[in-house]
Amino acid sequence: MRKMNNISLVFRTIRIVSILGLLILLFGCTNNAPKVAETLKEAETVSFNEIIWHIKAIHPEGGFLDIKALDKDGNIYDVKAIQNSDQRSLIDIKAFVGGKKIPIKILVSEDKYKPVKAIGEDGTIFDIKAITSDGNKLDVKGVARSGNIIHIKAINKDGTFYGVKAISPEGKLNDVKGIKVTKENIECKINGVEVHAHIKALPPMECSGKNFIWHIKAIHPEGRLLDVMAIDKDGNTFDIKAIRESNQRSLMDIKAFIGDAQLPIKVLLSDDKYAPVKVIGEDGTIYDIKALTPEGDKLDVKGVSRSGNIIHIKAINKKGEFYGIKAISPEGQLNDVKGVKMYDKQLELKVSGVDVFAHVKAISQAK
Repeated sequence: MRKMNNISLVFRTIRIVSILGLLILLFGCTNNAPKVAETLKEAETVSFNEIIWHIKAIHPEGGFLDIKALDKDGNIYDVKAIQNSDQRSLIDIKAFVGGKKIPIKILVSEDKYKPVKAIGEDGTIFDIKAITSDGNKLDVKGVARSGNIIHIKAINKDGTFYGVKAISPEGKLNDVKGIKVTKENIECKINGVEVHAHIKALPPMECSGKNFIWHIKAIHPEGRLLDVMAIDKDGNTFDIKAIRESNQRSLMDIKAFIGDAQLPIKVLLSDDKYAPVKVIGEDGTIYDIKALTPEGDKLDVKGVSRSGNIIHIKAINKKGEFYGIKAISPEGQLNDVKGVKMYDKQLELKVSGVDVFAHVKAISQAK
């Protein structure tokens, strides 16, 4: 088992200080997962009145620029974020073209800045532009990358970058970002078009501490932290950590440290009521994930319910009670451990031959 003694030492010194804050933040939240259907695989989003968020570029003088989709003839179509559940941690962004909602993605390209385009059902490409008050159309591109996040900006003619935001009718603000969930240059193909990254609306990015390895813990209602570990068929345990690879903490990978490998953790496709959360080895070997109690109990870790693109992941005790799972930095910062879906379809992808329902990431807590 791979050990991280220096980080563990730092964490132990701040644990007592952090625990009161954790209690206040989390005590009332460990058992409040939304209701589920007979199986998570079949679950639909709980009845929710869809909220349409506006997509705007922010002009440095304080104004908004509309973000629109344009076809080759110059026809203009709305671009909106669609909140279809009670969470705003990961919101889809679509172009409204001819009565249909079509995906917007960052395309594979060798250009300095990555093209942001809408993709029609027949593979037709629609430009995405910010439109100024005098009718100028500014490119919208992926201009830089921070780990899993690609920063999207409108680009003025002089090369100035304008931030792109999703704005709710009540004035809440999310960042519009590209998201990578694989290490490959080609994330997927949509209607024959090669896609480099997905585009979603996320809560505003927060500053991060200097530490790049975060601990994964289940939160007991009495204020205790339970280790969350990977376990092989022989009962050997292995560390699970969140990894911050850049200066952002909005979307962090979570890996199992087994031997010299850092292995992916996914929510698997299943007909069970609660979806299994497992480690997948390079040869397709499945490792369990458990929360370990001081008494020696090993609690299942499962995807227990769904809110739009988010799968709520909990540890489950013998009574069927849910314990929240968090990524905790050595400085005491917290991210939620969640399953995230990029697609509407059930099968998200296959990893080493294993059917995956959702990715598992540490994401910023929505305010």
